[in-house]
Amino acid sequence: MSLRCCVIDDEPLASGLIKSYIEKTPFLEFIGEFSSPRDAISVILNDNIDIVFLDIQMPQLNGIEFAKIIPPTTRIIFTTAYSNYAVEGFKVNALDYLLKPISYEEFLEAANRALNWHELIKRNSPHKNGENAFTDGDYVIIKSEYKLVQININDIIYIEGLKDYVKIYVDGTDKSIMTLLSMKTLEQTLPASQFMRIHRSFIVNLSKIKIIERNRIIFGKVQIPISDSYKDAFSDYINRRTLA
Repeated sequence: MSLRCCVIDDEPLASGLIKSYIEKTPFLEFIGEFSSPRDAISVILNDNIDIVFLDIQMPQLNGIEFAKIIPPTTRIIFTTAYSNYAVEGFKVNALDYLLKPISYEEFLEAANRALNWHELIKRNSPHKNGENAFTDGDYVIIKSEYKLVQININDIIYIEGLKDYVKIYVDGTDKSIMTLLSMKTLEQTLPASQFMRIHRSFIVNLSKIKIIERNRIIFGKVQIPISDSYKDAFSDYINRRTLA
């Protein structure tokens, strides 16, 4: 099993050291290093990062705050020069808390702990599909506003991708369900026979489509554009179901 890792630290020397440790550890795969959490969020959401080696004291958004908003399947190992954050670190479910300067022996012990955790999760969660999404037959379970919400897949009308979040629009309610997920994860989680991505920012439930007009799908007062990148696949789907 290989774990995908990134490093977030505004100190180049500290970041470089952790990167070198990752690259010499056979079961770790280095994906990237970042000087701030804001620079790393899109990579964490879209590339299914398993471990983040995260400094705590950084400008704009500190490590503790950042740990609260990333997917629970991305585990944190704090790398910091300050011991006084340890209690807060474990409150956000960090796997380990390493004090600088960090030896390779300490790093490897923390990395092995992460490997054991991911292997345990993989064995016990056969329906897990990454980030904040789980599937079980006709339902998808997502994490939204510190709660787990179960949604009948057939009730989903469409999904809208925002910068760091998605909104899921469900039949029978005017309020969308917001969660920290990537569109890529939802594409992989939802059944391809029923859901199709028609735009960089939209996935639709094909069974809910009633009106298509001028390269737009109409859901009540909402008009969803079909972008050129996805037009051929969608047209093929429609043509195969259109009566001459």
